[in-house]
Amino acid sequence: MKLYSDYAPRRTRQIFVDLVSIAFIVGWVWLGATIYTIVSQLSQFGADMEKAGAGFRETMTEVGTDLGGVPLIGSGIRAPFDGASAAGGALESAGQGQQELVQQLAVTLGLGVAVLPILMILFLWLLTRGRFARRAGRAKALVRAGVGIDLLALRALTSQSVAAITDVDADAAGAWRRGDESVIRQLAGLELRSAGIRMPA
Repeated sequence: MKLYSDYAPRRTRQIFVDLVSIAFIVGWVWLGATIYTIVSQLSQFGADMEKAGAGFRETMTEVGTDLGGVPLIGSGIRAPFDGASAAGGALESAGQGQQELVQQLAVTLGLGVAVLPILMILFLWLLTRGRFARRAGRAKALVRAGVGIDLLALRALTSQSVAAITDVDADAAGAWRRGDESVIRQLAGLELRSAGIRMPA
């Protein structure tokens, strides 16, 4: 598969487009990663909430356990501390849930920002480069087939601009019908050049 033209000016443009496409892809990846990092930092609040809830739960459980051992009043006085411990557990769970939610949001936003533009860039790049590769491949196959020069010349007569054709010969179609080898090669060269293939010697 041929990716680049045999002609330096067009090849330079193709390489430039490749570099620009890569730069844009890297830029969108960086932006997506930056947004992910910024949003994921919001999970710190949830981490602090989880830590505070866990600490409160452990403290209330310890106090309730200690007071529960007091004779006569222990069982009665422990109940409020057990309730407070459960509230601490709920706060801890809420902190964990907030972290998970923020993480999901960070991943979604990061991918959403980066993936769609990257897919569009790749689609446009593959479309133009694939079209060039197919056209260059067909032209090369015709040249290798031996009889392709005539066909390429005919294609040039139907697809190239009138100005380019008359630059070759004022009566290029007539010369092609007469089998004028010089004109046929020049016409074929026009078609090959537009396909990015250099005319073989």
